[in-house]
Amino acid sequence: MLLDDLLRLLEEYKTKNYKNIEISGISYNSQKTKQGDIFICIKGEASDGHNYAKAAAENGAVAVFCEKELDLDIPQIIVKDTKRTMANISAAFYNEPSKEINLIGVTGTNGKTTVTHLIQKILETNNEKCSLIGTLGYKLSSLDEYKDAKHTTPQPPELQRDLRLMSDSGIKNVVMEVSSHSLEQNRVGCCNFNGAVFTNLTQDHLDYHITMHNYFKAKAMLFNTLQPGAFAVINADDEYSEELQKEVADGVKIITYGVKKNADVKAEEIEFSTEGAKLSVEFNGHKERMSLHLNGMFSVYNALAAFSTGLALKIDYKTIIKALECTKSVAGRFEIVSKKPLVIVDYAHTPDGLENVLKAARELTGAKSQLICLFGCGGDRDTTKRPKMGNIADKLSDKVVVTSDNPRSEDPQLIISDIMTGIKTVDTKRIFVEPDRREAIKFLKSISKEDDVIVIAGKGHEDYQILKNETIHFDDREEAKKVFTCV
Repeated sequence: MLLDDLLRLLEEYKTKNYKNIEISGISYNSQKTKQGDIFICIKGEASDGHNYAKAAAENGAVAVFCEKELDLDIPQIIVKDTKRTMANISAAFYNEPSKEINLIGVTGTNGKTTVTHLIQKILETNNEKCSLIGTLGYKLSSLDEYKDAKHTTPQPPELQRDLRLMSDSGIKNVVMEVSSHSLEQNRVGCCNFNGAVFTNLTQDHLDYHITMHNYFKAKAMLFNTLQPGAFAVINADDEYSEELQKEVADGVKIITYGVKKNADVKAEEIEFSTEGAKLSVEFNGHKERMSLHLNGMFSVYNALAAFSTGLALKIDYKTIIKALECTKSVAGRFEIVSKKPLVIVDYAHTPDGLENVLKAARELTGAKSQLICLFGCGGDRDTTKRPKMGNIADKLSDKVVVTSDNPRSEDPQLIISDIMTGIKTVDTKRIFVEPDRREAIKFLKSISKEDDVIVIAGKGHEDYQILKNETIHFDDREEAKKVFTCV
Protein backbone atom coordinates (compact mmCIF):
# COMPACT_ATOMS: atom_id res chain seq x y z
CA MET A 1 0.00 0.00 0.00
CA LEU A 2 1.18 3.54 -0.76
CA LEU A 3 1.33 6.25 1.90
CA ASP A 4 -0.92 8.44 -0.27
CA ASP A 5 -3.69 5.84 0.10
CA LEU A 6 -3.67 6.31 3.87
CA LEU A 7 -3.55 10.09 3.77
CA ARG A 8 -6.81 10.16 1.83
CA LEU A 9 -8.49 8.96 5.05
CA LEU A 10 -7.32 11.93 7.10
CA GLU A 11 -9.28 15.15 7.33
CA GLU A 12 -6.61 17.32 8.89
CA TYR A 13 -2.85 16.82 8.95
CA LYS A 14 0.51 18.39 8.18
CA THR A 15 3.56 16.78 6.63
CA LYS A 16 7.32 17.06 6.85
CA ASN A 17 9.86 15.46 4.48
CA TYR A 18 6.89 14.01 2.63
CA LYS A 19 7.12 11.60 -0.27
CA ASN A 20 4.76 8.90 -1.43
CA ILE A 21 6.33 5.58 -0.45
CA GLU A 22 5.35 1.94 -0.26
CA ILE A 23 4.50 0.70 3.23
CA SER A 24 4.40 -2.92 4.32
CA GLY A 25 3.16 -2.77 7.90
CA ILE A 26 2.05 -0.70 10.90
CA SER A 27 3.96 -0.47 14.18
CA TYR A 28 3.65 1.42 17.46
CA ASN A 29 6.43 -0.44 19.32
CA SER A 30 9.90 0.57 18.16
CA GLN A 31 11.38 -2.77 19.25
CA LYS A 32 8.99 -4.64 16.95
CA THR A 33 9.25 -2.25 14.01
CA LYS A 34 10.30 -3.91 10.76
CA GLN A 35 11.68 -2.65 7.46
CA GLY A 36 8.93 -0.88 5.50
CA ASP A 37 6.66 -0.18 8.48
CA ILE A 38 5.08 3.11 9.36
CA PHE A 39 5.62 3.94 13.04
CA ILE A 40 2.79 5.57 15.01
CA CYS A 41 3.79 7.60 18.06
CA ILE A 42 1.32 6.75 20.83
CA LYS A 43 1.27 8.51 24.19
CA GLY A 44 0.64 5.89 26.85
CA GLU A 45 0.23 6.02 30.61
CA ALA A 46 3.92 5.21 31.22
CA SER A 47 5.72 6.19 28.01
CA ASP A 48 5.52 8.38 24.92
CA GLY A 49 6.08 6.86 21.50
CA HIS A 50 7.50 10.14 20.22
CA ASN A 51 10.61 9.37 22.29
CA TYR A 52 11.10 6.10 20.39
CA ALA A 53 10.56 7.34 16.83
CA LYS A 54 14.28 7.54 16.15
CA ALA A 55 14.76 3.93 17.28
CA ALA A 56 11.85 2.88 15.07
CA ALA A 57 13.45 4.60 12.08
CA GLU A 58 16.73 2.81 12.80
CA ASN A 59 14.81 -0.49 12.82
CA GLY A 60 13.34 0.20 9.39
CA ALA A 61 10.34 2.54 9.76
CA VAL A 62 9.89 4.45 6.47
CA ALA A 63 7.43 7.06 7.82
CA VAL A 64 6.15 8.35 11.14
CA PHE A 65 2.68 9.44 12.27
CA CYS A 66 3.09 11.85 15.19
CA GLU A 67 1.44 14.71 17.07
CA LYS A 68 4.43 17.06 16.79
CA GLU A 69 7.36 17.57 14.42
CA LEU A 70 10.36 15.35 15.12
CA ASP A 71 14.04 15.61 14.28
CA LEU A 72 13.95 12.82 11.68
CA ASP A 73 14.69 12.70 7.96
CA ILE A 74 11.92 10.25 7.04
CA PRO A 75 8.37 11.41 6.08
CA GLN A 76 6.32 12.66 9.02
CA ILE A 77 2.54 13.01 9.11
CA ILE A 78 1.52 15.27 11.98
CA VAL A 79 -2.02 14.70 13.23
CA LYS A 80 -4.04 15.86 16.23
CA ASP A 81 -4.67 12.39 17.73
CA THR A 82 -2.46 9.45 16.79
CA LYS A 83 -4.68 6.93 18.63
CA ARG A 84 -7.67 7.81 16.45
CA THR A 85 -5.48 7.91 13.37
CA MET A 86 -4.08 4.45 14.15
CA ALA A 87 -7.58 2.92 14.11
CA ASN A 88 -8.44 4.54 10.79
CA ILE A 89 -5.28 3.60 8.93
CA SER A 90 -5.17 0.07 10.42
CA ALA A 91 -8.66 -0.67 9.12
CA ALA A 92 -7.73 0.75 5.71
CA PHE A 93 -4.41 -1.11 5.56
CA TYR A 94 -6.21 -4.43 6.06
CA ASN A 95 -9.05 -3.44 3.70
CA GLU A 96 -11.77 -3.06 6.40
CA PRO A 97 -12.33 -6.73 7.27
CA SER A 98 -15.15 -6.05 9.77
CA LYS A 99 -17.44 -5.17 6.85
CA GLU A 100 -17.11 -8.75 5.59
CA ILE A 101 -18.11 -10.49 8.84
CA ASN A 102 -20.86 -10.60 11.44
CA LEU A 103 -19.00 -8.84 14.26
CA ILE A 104 -20.55 -8.93 17.74
CA GLY A 105 -19.07 -6.93 20.62
CA VAL A 106 -19.58 -7.89 24.27
CA THR A 107 -18.91 -5.30 26.96
CA GLY A 108 -19.49 -4.96 30.70
CA THR A 109 -17.53 -5.19 33.93
CA ASN A 110 -17.95 -8.94 34.45
CA GLY A 111 -18.97 -11.89 32.30
CA LYS A 112 -17.53 -10.82 28.93
CA THR A 113 -15.29 -13.86 28.46
CA THR A 114 -17.96 -16.42 29.35
CA VAL A 115 -20.61 -14.71 27.20
CA THR A 116 -18.36 -14.66 24.14
CA HIS A 117 -17.65 -18.38 24.58
CA LEU A 118 -21.35 -19.16 24.91
CA ILE A 119 -22.21 -17.18 21.77
CA GLN A 120 -19.45 -18.96 19.88
CA LYS A 121 -20.86 -22.31 21.02
CA ILE A 122 -24.37 -21.33 19.86
CA LEU A 123 -23.14 -20.31 16.41
CA GLU A 124 -21.00 -23.43 16.01
CA THR A 125 -23.90 -25.64 17.10
CA ASN A 126 -25.84 -23.90 14.32
CA ASN A 127 -23.09 -25.08 11.92
CA GLU A 128 -21.60 -21.61 11.52
CA LYS A 129 -17.90 -20.82 11.91
CA CYS A 130 -17.15 -18.35 14.70
CA SER A 131 -13.91 -16.87 16.04
CA LEU A 132 -13.22 -15.28 19.42
CA ILE A 133 -11.16 -12.27 20.48
CA GLY A 134 -10.79 -11.44 24.16
CA THR A 135 -9.05 -11.71 27.50
CA LEU A 136 -7.70 -15.19 26.78
CA GLY A 137 -6.40 -14.16 23.35
CA TYR A 138 -7.90 -15.04 19.98
CA LYS A 139 -8.77 -18.33 18.31
CA LEU A 140 -10.38 -19.20 15.02
CA SER A 141 -12.75 -21.82 16.47
CA SER A 142 -13.58 -23.51 19.76
CA LEU A 143 -11.23 -26.37 18.79
CA ASP A 144 -8.19 -24.13 18.38
CA GLU A 145 -5.67 -23.01 20.97
CA TYR A 146 -5.58 -19.37 22.07
CA LYS A 147 -2.95 -17.06 20.62
CA ASP A 148 -1.61 -13.64 21.43
CA ALA A 149 -3.25 -12.70 24.79
CA LYS A 150 -1.91 -9.21 25.56
CA HIS A 151 -5.04 -7.05 25.88
CA THR A 152 -8.71 -7.88 26.32
CA THR A 153 -9.22 -5.91 23.11
CA PRO A 154 -6.10 -5.73 20.90
CA GLN A 155 -4.60 -2.50 19.57
CA PRO A 156 -5.90 -1.56 16.08
CA PRO A 157 -3.04 -3.02 13.98
CA GLU A 158 -3.34 -6.43 15.67
CA LEU A 159 -7.14 -6.29 15.79
CA GLN A 160 -7.54 -5.48 12.11
CA ARG A 161 -4.86 -8.05 11.21
CA ASP A 162 -6.71 -10.73 13.16
CA LEU A 163 -10.07 -9.80 11.63
CA ARG A 164 -8.50 -9.98 8.17
CA LEU A 165 -7.07 -13.41 9.00
CA MET A 166 -10.48 -14.61 10.15
CA SER A 167 -12.32 -13.27 7.12
CA ASP A 168 -9.74 -14.72 4.72
CA SER A 169 -10.10 -18.07 6.53
CA GLY A 170 -13.78 -18.17 5.55
CA ILE A 171 -15.06 -17.25 9.00
CA LYS A 172 -18.20 -15.14 8.88
CA ASN A 173 -18.82 -14.61 12.63
CA VAL A 174 -16.52 -13.03 15.20
CA VAL A 175 -17.44 -12.43 18.84
CA MET A 176 -15.18 -9.97 20.63
CA GLU A 177 -14.78 -8.72 24.17
CA VAL A 178 -14.74 -4.92 24.07
CA SER A 179 -13.14 -3.29 27.11
CA SER A 180 -13.85 0.25 28.31
CA HIS A 181 -10.18 1.11 27.77
CA SER A 182 -10.39 0.01 24.13
CA LEU A 183 -13.50 2.12 23.56
CA GLU A 184 -11.99 5.17 25.24
CA GLN A 185 -8.75 4.73 23.28
CA ASN A 186 -10.56 4.13 19.98
CA ARG A 187 -9.02 0.68 19.50
CA VAL A 188 -12.26 -0.53 17.90
CA GLY A 189 -12.63 2.59 15.75
CA CYS A 190 -13.69 1.71 12.19
CA CYS A 191 -15.08 -1.65 13.32
CA ASN A 192 -18.50 -2.37 11.88
CA PHE A 193 -20.48 -4.07 14.68
CA ASN A 194 -23.62 -5.97 13.77
CA GLY A 195 -24.51 -6.46 17.42
CA ALA A 196 -23.53 -5.36 20.93
CA VAL A 197 -24.10 -7.14 24.25
CA PHE A 198 -24.07 -5.48 27.68
CA THR A 199 -23.51 -7.70 30.73
CA ASN A 200 -23.37 -5.31 33.70
CA LEU A 201 -21.63 -2.24 35.09
CA THR A 202 -20.07 -2.26 38.54
CA GLN A 203 -16.98 -0.64 40.04
CA ASP A 204 -13.72 -1.29 38.21
CA HIS A 205 -11.00 0.71 36.43
CA LEU A 206 -11.77 3.91 38.34
CA ASP A 207 -8.04 4.56 38.44
CA TYR A 208 -8.48 5.20 34.71
CA HIS A 209 -12.07 6.46 34.33
CA ILE A 210 -12.18 8.35 37.68
CA THR A 211 -16.02 8.26 37.94
CA MET A 212 -18.72 5.67 37.29
CA HIS A 213 -20.37 8.13 34.89
CA ASN A 214 -17.20 8.23 32.79
CA TYR A 215 -16.97 4.45 32.96
CA PHE A 216 -20.56 4.14 31.74
CA LYS A 217 -20.00 6.61 28.92
CA ALA A 218 -17.00 4.59 27.77
CA LYS A 219 -19.07 1.38 27.68
CA ALA A 220 -21.91 3.19 25.91
CA MET A 221 -19.60 4.05 23.01
CA LEU A 222 -20.03 0.51 21.69
CA PHE A 223 -23.78 1.04 21.45
CA ASN A 224 -23.42 4.52 19.95
CA THR A 225 -21.74 2.96 16.91
CA LEU A 226 -24.60 0.59 16.06
CA GLN A 227 -26.38 1.33 12.82
CA PRO A 228 -30.05 0.62 11.94
CA GLY A 229 -30.47 -3.09 11.33
CA ALA A 230 -28.02 -4.03 14.09
CA PHE A 231 -29.07 -5.37 17.50
CA ALA A 232 -28.37 -4.52 21.15
CA VAL A 233 -28.70 -7.11 23.94
CA ILE A 234 -28.98 -5.42 27.35
CA ASN A 235 -29.23 -6.68 30.94
CA ALA A 236 -32.57 -5.31 32.16
CA ASP A 237 -31.65 -5.87 35.81
CA ASP A 238 -28.59 -3.65 35.71
CA GLU A 239 -29.06 -0.15 37.12
CA TYR A 240 -27.62 1.38 33.94
CA SER A 241 -29.99 -0.53 31.65
CA GLU A 242 -32.51 2.23 30.94
CA GLU A 243 -29.80 4.84 30.46
CA LEU A 244 -27.96 2.57 28.05
CA GLN A 245 -31.08 1.89 26.00
CA LYS A 246 -31.34 5.64 25.40
CA GLU A 247 -27.90 5.51 23.79
CA VAL A 248 -29.11 3.12 21.10
CA ALA A 249 -30.12 4.66 17.76
CA ASP A 250 -33.56 4.24 16.21
CA GLY A 251 -33.69 1.21 13.96
CA VAL A 252 -31.46 -0.89 16.20
CA LYS A 253 -33.34 -3.86 17.68
CA ILE A 254 -33.12 -3.98 21.49
CA ILE A 255 -33.51 -7.30 23.31
CA THR A 256 -33.49 -7.22 27.12
CA TYR A 257 -32.81 -10.12 29.46
CA GLY A 258 -33.01 -10.55 33.22
CA VAL A 259 -34.20 -12.35 36.30
CA LYS A 260 -35.81 -9.66 38.45
CA LYS A 261 -37.47 -7.23 36.03
CA ASN A 262 -39.71 -7.78 33.05
CA ALA A 263 -37.53 -8.57 30.07
CA ASP A 264 -37.79 -10.04 26.60
CA VAL A 265 -35.84 -13.08 27.83
CA LYS A 266 -36.39 -13.96 31.49
CA ALA A 267 -35.14 -16.73 33.78
CA GLU A 268 -37.36 -18.26 36.46
CA GLU A 269 -37.44 -21.32 38.74
CA ILE A 270 -33.65 -21.29 39.18
CA GLU A 271 -31.94 -24.11 41.08
CA PHE A 272 -28.23 -24.63 41.87
CA SER A 273 -26.22 -27.75 42.67
CA THR A 274 -22.62 -28.91 42.32
CA GLU A 275 -23.56 -30.07 38.81
CA GLY A 276 -24.64 -26.59 37.67
CA ALA A 277 -27.77 -24.46 37.33
CA LYS A 278 -31.26 -25.41 36.19
CA LEU A 279 -33.72 -22.74 35.07
CA SER A 280 -36.78 -22.00 32.99
CA VAL A 281 -36.46 -19.41 30.23
CA GLU A 282 -39.41 -17.34 29.04
CA PHE A 283 -39.19 -15.69 25.61
CA ASN A 284 -41.46 -14.93 22.68
CA GLY A 285 -44.39 -16.71 24.32
CA HIS A 286 -42.34 -19.85 25.00
CA LYS A 287 -41.16 -21.33 28.28
CA GLU A 288 -38.36 -23.88 28.17
CA ARG A 289 -36.40 -25.71 30.86
CA MET A 290 -32.61 -25.66 30.63
CA SER A 291 -29.78 -27.39 32.54
CA LEU A 292 -26.35 -25.72 32.57
CA HIS A 293 -22.97 -27.07 33.59
CA LEU A 294 -22.22 -23.51 34.73
CA ASN A 295 -22.98 -22.40 38.27
CA GLY A 296 -24.02 -19.29 40.15
CA MET A 297 -26.49 -16.50 39.43
CA PHE A 298 -23.87 -14.68 37.36
CA SER A 299 -23.77 -17.73 35.07
CA VAL A 300 -27.53 -17.52 34.66
CA TYR A 301 -27.15 -13.93 33.49
CA ASN A 302 -24.32 -14.91 31.14
CA ALA A 303 -26.44 -17.67 29.65
CA LEU A 304 -29.37 -15.28 29.20
CA ALA A 305 -27.13 -12.80 27.40
CA ALA A 306 -25.96 -15.50 25.01
CA PHE A 307 -29.50 -16.87 24.61
CA SER A 308 -30.77 -13.39 23.69
CA THR A 309 -27.94 -12.96 21.18
CA GLY A 310 -28.86 -16.27 19.57
CA LEU A 311 -32.45 -15.07 19.19
CA ALA A 312 -31.22 -11.77 17.72
CA LEU A 313 -29.29 -13.82 15.15
CA LYS A 314 -32.50 -15.71 14.35
CA ILE A 315 -31.13 -19.05 15.54
CA ASP A 316 -33.75 -21.64 16.55
CA TYR A 317 -34.22 -21.72 20.32
CA LYS A 318 -33.77 -25.50 20.42
CA THR A 319 -30.30 -25.09 18.94
CA ILE A 320 -29.52 -22.34 21.46
CA ILE A 321 -30.55 -24.52 24.40
CA LYS A 322 -28.60 -27.49 23.04
CA ALA A 323 -25.47 -25.34 22.78
CA LEU A 324 -25.80 -23.85 26.26
CA GLU A 325 -26.50 -27.21 27.88
CA CYS A 326 -23.35 -28.82 26.49
CA THR A 327 -20.98 -25.94 27.33
CA LYS A 328 -18.50 -26.60 30.12
CA SER A 329 -16.99 -23.88 32.30
CA VAL A 330 -14.56 -21.38 30.78
CA ALA A 331 -10.96 -21.49 32.00
CA GLY A 332 -10.64 -19.71 35.35
CA ARG A 333 -14.33 -18.87 35.57
CA PHE A 334 -15.84 -20.73 38.54
CA GLU A 335 -13.52 -23.57 37.56
CA ILE A 336 -13.62 -26.52 39.94
CA VAL A 337 -10.14 -27.99 40.47
CA SER A 338 -10.87 -30.24 43.47
CA LYS A 339 -13.98 -31.78 44.96
CA LYS A 340 -12.82 -32.72 48.49
CA PRO A 341 -12.80 -29.97 49.53
CA LEU A 342 -14.59 -28.21 46.67
CA VAL A 343 -11.95 -25.79 45.36
CA ILE A 344 -13.11 -23.13 42.88
CA VAL A 345 -10.75 -20.84 40.96
CA ASP A 346 -12.31 -17.67 39.60
CA TYR A 347 -11.17 -14.47 37.90
CA ALA A 348 -13.31 -12.27 40.19
CA HIS A 349 -11.23 -9.12 40.78
CA THR A 350 -13.91 -6.50 41.43
CA PRO A 351 -16.25 -6.01 44.42
CA ASP A 352 -19.27 -7.14 42.42
CA GLY A 353 -17.41 -10.07 40.91
CA LEU A 354 -16.20 -11.30 44.29
CA GLU A 355 -19.65 -10.91 45.82
CA ASN A 356 -21.29 -12.87 42.99
CA VAL A 357 -18.77 -15.71 43.18
CA LEU A 358 -19.00 -16.01 46.96
CA LYS A 359 -22.80 -16.02 46.85
CA ALA A 360 -22.69 -18.74 44.20
CA ALA A 361 -20.20 -20.72 46.30
CA ARG A 362 -22.40 -20.34 49.39
CA GLU A 363 -25.21 -22.10 47.49
CA LEU A 364 -22.90 -25.13 47.32
CA THR A 365 -21.75 -24.98 50.95
CA GLY A 366 -23.41 -27.39 53.36
CA ALA A 367 -24.96 -26.21 56.64
CA LYS A 368 -22.07 -27.67 58.66
CA SER A 369 -19.35 -26.72 56.19
CA GLN A 370 -17.20 -23.62 55.81
CA LEU A 371 -16.87 -21.22 52.90
CA ILE A 372 -13.25 -20.08 52.68
CA CYS A 373 -12.11 -17.22 50.46
CA LEU A 374 -8.55 -16.47 49.34
CA PHE A 375 -8.00 -13.26 47.40
CA GLY A 376 -5.84 -10.18 46.91
CA CYS A 377 -6.00 -6.97 44.87
CA GLY A 378 -3.84 -5.83 41.98
CA GLY A 379 -1.25 -3.10 42.40
CA ASP A 380 -1.26 0.15 40.38
CA ARG A 381 -5.02 -0.15 39.98
CA ASP A 382 -8.16 1.33 41.57
CA THR A 383 -7.33 1.49 45.29
CA THR A 384 -10.90 2.31 46.40
CA LYS A 385 -12.14 -1.20 45.67
CA ARG A 386 -9.66 -2.84 48.07
CA PRO A 387 -11.50 -2.20 51.38
CA LYS A 388 -14.81 -2.96 49.63
CA MET A 389 -13.54 -6.36 48.60
CA GLY A 390 -12.19 -6.95 52.10
CA ASN A 391 -15.61 -6.15 53.52
CA ILE A 392 -17.38 -8.45 51.04
CA ALA A 393 -15.03 -11.36 51.76
CA ASP A 394 -15.45 -10.81 55.51
CA LYS A 395 -19.27 -10.72 55.34
CA LEU A 396 -19.79 -13.62 52.94
CA SER A 397 -17.09 -16.08 54.02
CA ASP A 398 -16.49 -18.11 57.15
CA LYS A 399 -12.72 -17.75 56.78
CA VAL A 400 -10.65 -15.32 54.71
CA VAL A 401 -7.05 -15.54 53.55
CA VAL A 402 -5.76 -12.19 52.29
CA THR A 403 -2.77 -12.43 49.97
CA SER A 404 -1.11 -10.85 46.93
CA ASP A 405 -2.58 -10.71 43.43
CA ASN A 406 -0.43 -8.90 40.84
CA PRO A 407 1.28 -6.30 43.07
CA ARG A 408 3.14 -4.70 40.15
CA SER A 409 5.15 -1.71 41.44
CA GLU A 410 3.35 -1.49 44.80
CA ASP A 411 4.42 -3.01 48.11
CA PRO A 412 2.18 -6.10 48.64
CA GLN A 413 1.93 -5.31 52.36
CA LEU A 414 0.46 -1.87 51.62
CA ILE A 415 -2.14 -3.38 49.28
CA ILE A 416 -3.06 -5.88 51.98
CA SER A 417 -3.32 -3.06 54.52
CA ASP A 418 -5.83 -1.31 52.23
CA ILE A 419 -7.87 -4.52 52.03
CA MET A 420 -7.80 -5.02 55.78
CA THR A 421 -9.38 -1.61 56.44
CA GLY A 422 -12.61 -3.08 55.07
CA ILE A 423 -12.60 -5.94 57.58
CA LYS A 424 -14.30 -4.66 60.70
CA THR A 425 -13.07 -7.19 63.27
CA VAL A 426 -9.84 -9.06 62.66
CA ASP A 427 -10.57 -12.40 64.34
CA THR A 428 -7.33 -14.39 64.15
CA LYS A 429 -9.34 -17.63 64.04
CA ARG A 430 -11.01 -16.67 60.77
CA ILE A 431 -8.99 -13.85 59.17
CA PHE A 432 -5.49 -14.75 57.95
CA VAL A 433 -2.79 -12.84 56.07
CA GLU A 434 -0.09 -14.44 53.91
CA PRO A 435 1.52 -12.13 51.32
CA ASP A 436 3.11 -15.01 49.38
CA ARG A 437 0.30 -16.34 47.18
CA ARG A 438 1.86 -19.79 46.78
CA GLU A 439 2.23 -20.16 50.57
CA ALA A 440 -1.30 -18.80 51.05
CA ILE A 441 -2.74 -21.53 48.82
CA LYS A 442 -0.72 -24.16 50.73
CA PHE A 443 -2.06 -22.70 53.99
CA LEU A 444 -5.65 -23.42 52.88
CA LYS A 445 -5.03 -27.11 53.56
CA SER A 446 -4.52 -26.45 57.26
CA ILE A 447 -7.77 -24.51 57.76
CA SER A 448 -10.16 -26.61 55.66
CA LYS A 449 -12.01 -29.91 55.87
CA GLU A 450 -13.09 -32.26 53.09
CA ASP A 451 -16.67 -30.96 52.99
CA ASP A 452 -15.69 -27.26 52.86
CA VAL A 453 -15.85 -24.94 49.85
CA ILE A 454 -12.82 -22.83 48.94
CA VAL A 455 -12.82 -19.92 46.51
CA ILE A 456 -9.44 -18.77 45.15
CA ALA A 457 -10.30 -15.46 43.51
CA GLY A 458 -8.63 -12.78 41.43
CA LYS A 459 -6.41 -14.39 38.82
CA GLY A 460 -8.52 -17.13 37.27
CA HIS A 461 -6.99 -18.19 33.94
CA GLU A 462 -3.79 -16.15 34.40
CA ASP A 463 -0.60 -18.21 34.41
CA TYR A 464 1.66 -15.41 35.61
CA GLN A 465 2.15 -13.02 38.51
CA ILE A 466 3.37 -9.47 37.94
CA LEU A 467 5.86 -8.42 40.62
CA LYS A 468 7.81 -5.19 40.97
CA ASN A 469 10.79 -6.12 38.82
CA GLU A 470 9.69 -9.29 37.05
CA THR A 471 6.79 -11.39 35.84
CA ILE A 472 6.90 -15.01 37.02
CA HIS A 473 4.96 -18.11 36.06
CA PHE A 474 2.11 -18.61 38.50
CA ASP A 475 -1.22 -20.40 38.01
CA ASP A 476 -3.77 -20.65 40.84
CA ARG A 477 -5.12 -23.87 39.32
CA GLU A 478 -1.70 -25.52 39.25
CA GLU A 479 -0.93 -24.45 42.80
CA ALA A 480 -4.30 -25.66 44.11
CA LYS A 481 -3.86 -29.04 42.42
CA LYS A 482 -0.53 -29.46 44.18
CA VAL A 483 -2.28 -29.05 47.52
CA PHE A 484 -5.66 -30.70 46.98
CA THR A 485 -6.90 -33.84 45.22
CA CYS A 486 -7.66 -33.03 41.57
CA VAL A 487 -11.13 -33.37 40.04
